[in-house]
Amino acid sequence: MRHRISGKKLNRDSSHRKALLRNLCIQLIEHGKISTTLEKAKFMRSHVEKLVTRAKDYVRTEDKVKQYNTVRYLREKLASELAVRKLVTELAKNYESRSGGYTRIIKTGNRDGDNAPTARIEFIKEVKAVKAKNAKK
Repeated sequence: MRHRISGKKLNRDSSHRKALLRNLCIQLIEHGKISTTLEKAKFMRSHVEKLVTRAKDYVRTEDKVKQYNTVRYLREKLASELAVRKLVTELAKNYESRSGGYTRIIKTGNRDGDNAPTARIEFIKEVKAVKAKNAKK
């Protein structure tokens, strides 16, 4: 029985799970969407949303110490300067007015080799950005 056990293990030890999570988060931030198994997408969703919320703190505050600490935290979690920069400059500004729910998971069927359920996880486009884009046309 799984009483009082939280979190998923994904059949990996803790260091492998941490590396997998870091790599999936980096790829999602850099590319905007990725295809993976459904369980991995569900596992990484909460972590990515917490990172976006933390990056929004950088945009909201004028305090240089808080901004420095935010970037330091993101660098520790992501270990990719490109991903941190994109998270702080683009994504945090796009979702500044949104209070959560930055990603969506779309089921894409089963994989051929092992019949594992697959999904695409992607960032939701903010309504303001879409309206501004349509207004320019």
